[in-house]
Amino acid sequence: MRCPYCGGPDTQVKDSRPSDDAAAIRRRRVCPDCAGRFTTFERVQLRELVVVKRSGKRVPFDRDKLQRSIGVALRKRPVEPERIERLVSGITRQLESGGDGEIPSEAIGELVMQGLKGLDDVAYVRFASVYKNFREASDFKALLGTLGEAGAPPEVEEAVTTRTPTRSTRVRS
Repeated sequence: MRCPYCGGPDTQVKDSRPSDDAAAIRRRRVCPDCAGRFTTFERVQLRELVVVKRSGKRVPFDRDKLQRSIGVALRKRPVEPERIERLVSGITRQLESGGDGEIPSEAIGELVMQGLKGLDDVAYVRFASVYKNFREASDFKALLGTLGEAGAPPEVEEAVTTRTPTRSTRVRS
């Protein structure tokens, strides 16, 4: 494996152990050229997945992009990193075990929304607002109605009902 610091072609594995969820092997590596140390993860990949975007463009599935997207929705929320990793691993396994190697991006978005709904309501609303391209407060109110009988957390409910838009969403021609 190439060194991320100096680009050296060969690095040495100093330590290997299973990750916390046992779904990957964590390896500590060192570069003999610059003495830089870094960590890599080795995961099982059942098959190559291709994501079909709304535009029709096909791109390789990127687990790291999925993890970043979920991380953005969960930023500053009290959710343990292990639960986030389990969510990402679960979604990835579900996609890999599906019947088709080409997955519509909408299907991935729906899986993320289902996972976030069970993990953290605020993160669910954050992700849904971007994923579904919300334009006005009524979009949020409709989504909050789907959160169940208990309703949305008070901070989310208050944010939707008391704030007014600060910028225009009108498109000029």
